[in-house]
Amino acid sequence: MIFRIYMINMNHMKDKHIFGTVKVGERGQVVIPKQAREMFKIGPGDSMVVLGKKHHGIVLVKATKMKEFAMKILKGIGKVD
Repeated sequence: MIFRIYMINMNHMKDKHIFGTVKVGERGQVVIPKQAREMFKIGPGDSMVVLGKKHHGIVLVKATKMKEFAMKILKGIGKVD
């Protein structure tokens, strides 16, 4: 068995947060910790985009933020006004 040890440079952690752990329920659901929901203004009914990278993990992004990002890209390449 191979173990990897990672050193965390706290200077790079200024905008990063650890909110704790969550458990996956029987139906595959997780509860986003209250502190994270408040910080990122996530409320009931909000749509989330689930992104992932094999061997790294998953990330949840509010769909509205992903749309804003996509629109900036499209405007940058002249596909929308």
